[in-house]
Amino acid sequence: MKFRVFIVIAIACCMGQQSFAQVQMPRIFGDSMVLQREIPLKIWGWSTAGEQITVQLHNQKKTVQADAKGNWLAVLAPEKAGGPYSLQVLGKNIVTLNGILIGDVWVCSGQSNMEFPVSGWSSVYNAPEEIAAANYPAIRLFTVDKSVAASPAADIKGGLWQSCNPGSINPFSAVGYFFARALQQKLNIPIGLINTTWGGTNVETWISRTGFQNDPYFKNIINTIPEVSFDSLYALRKQKMEAMIKTLQPYFIDTDHQFQWKELTYDAAKWPQMRLPGLWENQQPGPMFDGLIWFRKEINISVEDAGQPAVLRLEMIDDNDETYVNGIRVGATNGYSLQRIYNLAGNVLKKGKNVIVVKVEDTGGGGGIYGDSALMKLVVNNHTYPLAGNWSFSIQEARMPSSAVSPNEHPSLLYNAMIHPFIRLGIKGAIWYQGESNADRAFEYRKAFPLLIKDWRTHWQQGDFPFYFVQLASFNSNNGNSNNGSNWAELREAQALTLSLPNTGMAVTTDIGDAKDIHPRNKQDVGLRLAALALQHTYHINVPASGPVYKKMQVTGNAMVLDFTVNGTAMVAKTDGELHGFEIAGSDKKFYPAKATIKGMQIIVTSNAVTSPVAVRYAWADDAGNANLFNNAGFPAAPFRTDSWKGVTESRTYKASIN
Repeated sequence: MKFRVFIVIAIACCMGQQSFAQVQMPRIFGDSMVLQREIPLKIWGWSTAGEQITVQLHNQKKTVQADAKGNWLAVLAPEKAGGPYSLQVLGKNIVTLNGILIGDVWVCSGQSNMEFPVSGWSSVYNAPEEIAAANYPAIRLFTVDKSVAASPAADIKGGLWQSCNPGSINPFSAVGYFFARALQQKLNIPIGLINTTWGGTNVETWISRTGFQNDPYFKNIINTIPEVSFDSLYALRKQKMEAMIKTLQPYFIDTDHQFQWKELTYDAAKWPQMRLPGLWENQQPGPMFDGLIWFRKEINISVEDAGQPAVLRLEMIDDNDETYVNGIRVGATNGYSLQRIYNLAGNVLKKGKNVIVVKVEDTGGGGGIYGDSALMKLVVNNHTYPLAGNWSFSIQEARMPSSAVSPNEHPSLLYNAMIHPFIRLGIKGAIWYQGESNADRAFEYRKAFPLLIKDWRTHWQQGDFPFYFVQLASFNSNNGNSNNGSNWAELREAQALTLSLPNTGMAVTTDIGDAKDIHPRNKQDVGLRLAALALQHTYHINVPASGPVYKKMQVTGNAMVLDFTVNGTAMVAKTDGELHGFEIAGSDKKFYPAKATIKGMQIIVTSNAVTSPVAVRYAWADDAGNANLFNNAGFPAAPFRTDSWKGVTESRTYKASIN
């Protein structure tokens, strides 16, 4: 979920307006790249106005003339899979690219679970073995450098094509790699992957402004958000940040003496409060804030625990911390995904009032203390002092780098910088893993996500190219379920509804998530399930690709009878042979765990607590990892509900954080 860097590049909407002394090509072109087979090959770039440009590839040669602004485009005839070839562009100078393969190019995009590397800021299961075996010279990898742009850019900030081998695979998208590996092993053709991802980003930043303007739902919203420059974005950001801090801290805080904030005797009665664990993006000071915040928590220690060694657990902190107990520094850690477990010496804790103080430094993106509430505690003599709940906090410093604009602060920033520049490049299709950052507006995602797919297809001008996506895995985001509402379940439903668009497919992953980690490490199965969709639907190979799908229901006495499309020869209850994850409700809309029994292509659902059932839900929770309905091909059923009762996210709509 993390924005690891904040980068801004100011690129003119049309680079052709500049003056070029030599032939240049976009950065997406390079040695070892893959060009899309069996469609016209678009090769483009910039040069001196009116210059004759000759493009040579394999047995083809074509000459074109640059226009008055220096833009040129050569369209070559389709090529079959093959290579390696050299691509030459000749003008007043010569550009030669070597090791070019012709195959299938797939765009891999989304937020951190698509960005998730084979090994890096996290790692997949069995990473050393996976890396050692990653010798696939026909798979080529390109990662688009992170950047944002206020208007559609002509070129990306940077990137490099590499052959897939143990030396190059570590930082690359794990989902993308495992997807490509499965395709390449089955098809034996070159596969090119373009990894254009940014952790923690919402879907709206990946959609073009024209896409919003042409959409019946979003056009009124986008018209209230003016087109901006980065200077105006920064000025608005600074203005809002200053106003927010004044609202939170209307009193004077002497930050010149913040060294006193860690002391037991310091009076923090005027400090506002924040609930921990929980990132401050989801509360105050909100998503725009980066900088330094101090947190204080007072606890009372019993006589028998005073003066005893202790273990302080703070879960994870985004990004860095210094932690004090009664003014004594007990630990410090740099790294946003690391648990904080600090050992306290026997002279630290006092009888009665004690204070825990945590100085948190956030360098960008998410900030604060996050994780499992039950694990945030102080343990002394086998006695547990819970620490989850309200903490006092004070802002020491808000950091506003003049070059920093978050990709979520305004619509289209990542489309402009990380999609539009190579929109003319031929592709086979796209794979997508995103939605965590839109879960609070899950109902609206029913409109936003289909819009993204239609928008990209419009700009690429390749018709309804294949678009396969990952449904959110299980993660206990906020203890959401059928009775108290679940943002994540509603987001999964929005993703499933997007299958109404042609040539789309969804990989279900509720069974391979991690209740305590938003970044589950099993990316192998994610890639394999996406590849199965592509092999079946795009390459027309007879392989299983999806699990049972709910069709309809009927009430029979005190039972609900559900009909399914099995997508296999039988439905099964994986693991213990008994179905889990089904719930049933009456007209009071209160759900109870239910007994579910497979009868051919039907499932019979009952509960002693519900004599007159009206609705069934399956896997309807943030953490739906116990749900175990599969087909005999090993693919899980997607979460579903038979009701259409109002969800918890229906009233929430998109607003640019700086506007």
